Amino acid sequence: MYFRSQRKSSQDVSLSDYIETGTDGAALSLMDVVSEDEDLLERVSNREAVRRVCRAVDSVLTDQERQVIILRYGLGGAKACRQREVAQQTGISRSYVSRIEKRALEKLRAALETN
Repeated sequence: MYFRSQRKSSQDVSLSDYIETGTDGAALSLMDVVSEDEDLLERVSNREAVRRVCRAVDSVLTDQERQVIILRYGLGGAKACRQREVAQQTGISRSYVSRIEKRALEKLRAALETN
């Protein structure tokens, strides 16, 4: 029974098993390889989602809505601002910024759901 159980588990692979040792002496495990691939896939997926949102912002929103969304959420590498800061920069009231933001987000949501 012991030998039979050993033979069955001889084909099992653990994620912590070492695959090889690099030239610097650091051991590379199977988990390192698998987790890097997952991170890569997640980053690619996130980049594609950002591209879709940016395309929707450019194609669906009016200039004013686009400006409010870019300032409010920091798109394009800008720092995200509070509604009060967006109102000061655009010269409109904070409540109007809120209405524009709400309308723009509804348009974006609808556009992204159809794609």
